[in-house]
Amino acid sequence: MSKLNWGLIGCGDIARKRVAPALRDLPNCELIAVNRARADRAEAFAREFGAGNWYGDWRELLADERVEAVYIATPVHLHAAQTIAAAEAGKHVLCEKPMALSVAECDRMVAACDAHGVRLGVAYYRHFYPVVERIKAIINSGEIGRPVVAQMNAFEWFDPEPSHPRRWLLDKAQSGGGPMFDFGCHRIELLVSLFGPVKSVNSLVGNVLFDREVEDTACALFAFQGRPHAALTVTHAARQFDLDGGPHAALSVTHAARQPRDTLDIYGSEGSLHVAVLNEGNLKVVTRDGERVETHPPHSNLHQPLIDDFTRAVLDDRAPVVDGGVGREVARLVEEVYKKRALDTGKPVGRL
Repeated sequence: MSKLNWGLIGCGDIARKRVAPALRDLPNCELIAVNRARADRAEAFAREFGAGNWYGDWRELLADERVEAVYIATPVHLHAAQTIAAAEAGKHVLCEKPMALSVAECDRMVAACDAHGVRLGVAYYRHFYPVVERIKAIINSGEIGRPVVAQMNAFEWFDPEPSHPRRWLLDKAQSGGGPMFDFGCHRIELLVSLFGPVKSVNSLVGNVLFDREVEDTACALFAFQGRPHAALTVTHAARQFDLDGGPHAALSVTHAARQPRDTLDIYGSEGSLHVAVLNEGNLKVVTRDGERVETHPPHSNLHQPLIDDFTRAVLDDRAPVVDGGVGREVARLVEEVYKKRALDTGKPVGRL
């Protein structure tokens, strides 16, 4: 099997947990170079994952002629400049989500990759979840009738200390926005992949709990062309609690577990579909004939199917499934969410 030689720009948490292991383990990939601003950490990362070269400056990595493709795993404000430079260097680009800070930046990224004949992909890895493919199949079969309403909730408590490595997500100039920009974009991509083009967007975006320059909570409403209405709610400000399972559970909180919430519910004219935790892949199907539970777990490395598809796309000379056009459309819809918002002007209640 032919292999694609990869360079990794950015060696943060996701790169360590998912991207680098996928580039190391996939038989059609060869991780040959990494970039991290601190040279000593770049070397340690490279040695850990078997890359032979490391660079403190990402431009030096792009100058490495052996690198054929790059995975960009840096903060959002760097995506456009790094993607354009990579395209100009003749490298294929798989870019972390969100694709860029604006649609205008996305357009420049797409144009640069087209002009230099390289592929561009965006890391919306949930597109490859088996449970999502199963949901598409059930919808297309007509088993739940015509989809009418879809609801998604994504709750992730996020109140980092100033020294936290992901604190940059609260800096709008670097991150572009709060939870709608950061992980709401994943759910928007999923909704579009299920239901097609969006004809209108409305939203409520604001700061319910935290006094910060990006929102902590947002609700978006999407009307799809000829398809259902969908509601997406995201927040950094909601906690859930694990309770003691005994008879006095309502009175006894054993610990404050900040459990993320990542749900999808689709209600149709003849039935419904329910996923309690997207990352687990358990699907409840409810029809006139009763209900059943199916299990369609994702790959143990959530990024690996995405990276495999992009690699195969380059080697087979085809477009990746999640290409720059997909990333641009998600960026457009995120811009609409912020543009159409009804902003709560009241002061947040303050930190707990």
